[in-house]
Amino acid sequence: MERRTIGATALEVGAVGLGCMPMNWAYTSSRQDGEESLRAVHTALDLGACLLDTADMYGPFTNELLLGRVLRQRRADAFVSTKCGLLVGDQHVVADGRPEYVRRACDASLRRLQTDVIDLYLLHRVDPEVPVEETWGAMAELVAAGKVRALGLSAVGARGGRRSRGDGLHSGTLAHLARVQQVFPVSCVQAELSVWSPEALDALLPWCSARGIGFMAAMPLGNGFLTGTLTPGQGFEPDDLRARHPRFTAEMMAANQPVVAGLRRVGERHGATPAQVALAWVLAQGPHVVPVPGTKRRRWAAENAAAADVLLTARDLAEIAALPPARDSWD
Repeated sequence: MERRTIGATALEVGAVGLGCMPMNWAYTSSRQDGEESLRAVHTALDLGACLLDTADMYGPFTNELLLGRVLRQRRADAFVSTKCGLLVGDQHVVADGRPEYVRRACDASLRRLQTDVIDLYLLHRVDPEVPVEETWGAMAELVAAGKVRALGLSAVGARGGRRSRGDGLHSGTLAHLARVQQVFPVSCVQAELSVWSPEALDALLPWCSARGIGFMAAMPLGNGFLTGTLTPGQGFEPDDLRARHPRFTAEMMAANQPVVAGLRRVGERHGATPAQVALAWVLAQGPHVVPVPGTKRRRWAAENAAAADVLLTARDLAEIAALPPARDSWD
């Protein structure tokens, strides 16, 4: 697989990574299959998709524990990205950016992951009660201590139903990035980027590109919609985040089918699936962009990794740019 270099610290990873969240969190978590998830991780590593993206809150904690079972055997094959900064309660998730929490969280993640160093440690959310410089300073101490190799920030932003709504979406993230850059270099930013959620192209991705900062594209398959395997009205289990997502109502899934149809048309010219075209589109947004599609199945891990070989033409990119923007409602 093609390798990509992200960040001022020259972190080298496969062009396509593996998002591990669906293995324990947010997607029909009541039907977990730990052994199949382990096989999916091994498949990704075998194919060069070495960037494994997780977080302590996924589960919580069980996602890191699962990855630890692989890392104790294949640490040299993997690039580990995990996150701190969110605490999971019974009914809600809250940010915690206190330096003492950051130190404890890192040590706990190292134990669960069964490793002595985290390749990329991201702040999952900025705590509004703690100056971000204090949180980031504690994270920088972890680098100095040899527990972490590089730091990143996970961006927050709600989707807009039209591409024009992207202006200003990540303004808060950009302000935080400017502040923490004065404390310690940012190597990578993680934010949502996909054909149906391209808002990061407006300001956030250009900001990163201009500074040599890597960009980890979260949800590059639109929570599975861009794979073309979901059908309107199929329904989702209550613990699946899509059960509460406005784009996954039967009406909006039907209204957004032209997006998938366009990806399928492009894919037919390349012998590729809609999912592979969607990932190839993300890869085409810049040499420092690495999508991390999430899955817990070997089949999809292999298909996603193969997207690194799909090279879109100018005609392909123009057709995708001309697709109708994804809709959240009939407004």
